[in-house]
Amino acid sequence: MTGTEILQSVQFVTVKGKRLAVLSAEDWEAMIEWLESVEDIQTAQQAYAQLKAADGDRKKAGWLEWSEVEKGSFVQAAGLPVVTSANFG
Repeated sequence: MTGTEILQSVQFVTVKGKRLAVLSAEDWEAMIEWLESVEDIQTAQQAYAQLKAADGDRKKAGWLEWSEVEKGSFVQAAGLPVVTSANFG
C-alpha cells in the first residue's frame, strides 16, 4: 500500500467537538513503514550528495571506516551504549 492509499483510507469522526482521523492498525503500521522508507531514501540522498561534494572521498565526506563502526568507538565517544551481537546472546 502506498502512502497516498493509506492517507485516502483515513476515516474522520467527531468526538466532543474535535475532528479525529481513524486508521486501522494495519494501515497505521503500513504508514509508519512508508514514512521510514521515505526517511531512509532522504538519508541515502544526503549521504550521496556529501560523497559527491567530496569528490568521492569517503573520509573527506565524513564517513567512518567500517572498523570504527564495528568497534563502536564513535558511539562510545558520544556517551552512548555499544550494542553488539554479544548483547543478544
